[in-house]
Amino acid sequence: MNLKIEKVAIDGVLVRMPFNPSFCADEDKTLLHGGVLTALLDSVFGLANFVAIDGISSMATLDLRVDYLRPAKSRADVMVRTECIRQTRHIAFNSGSIWFDEPDHAEVARGAASFALTRGEVSIFDAMTQSRSSK
Repeated sequence: MNLKIEKVAIDGVLVRMPFNPSFCADEDKTLLHGGVLTALLDSVFGLANFVAIDGISSMATLDLRVDYLRPAKSRADVMVRTECIRQTRHIAFNSGSIWFDEPDHAEVARGAASFALTRGEVSIFDAMTQSRSSK
């Protein structure tokens, strides 16, 4: 997906996905497949959880809802912003939005999700960044 993280903060993350004609579902190569948008939201929700919640050793998507608000037709980069809006000891709740990097910033899709959290001594995020820095 060649994702580029534009902003990472406790109050949310912003990620850019460059246009890729392989992700299109039409012959004109302008209509993004809905499954790509769903996978993108799910991944960025996970990133928002890692940033907002300390000590996650693993997580799993419990529920994911995506409302498609208009056809995802464009050759512009896709932008997605997500945030962890609430957390309990074992559950995280997220919301997010997808739009194209175009002047009107018209929302293409909106999503909500919940994740089961497992907490531990070392988070997955910390373990991954430590193993990369030791190489």
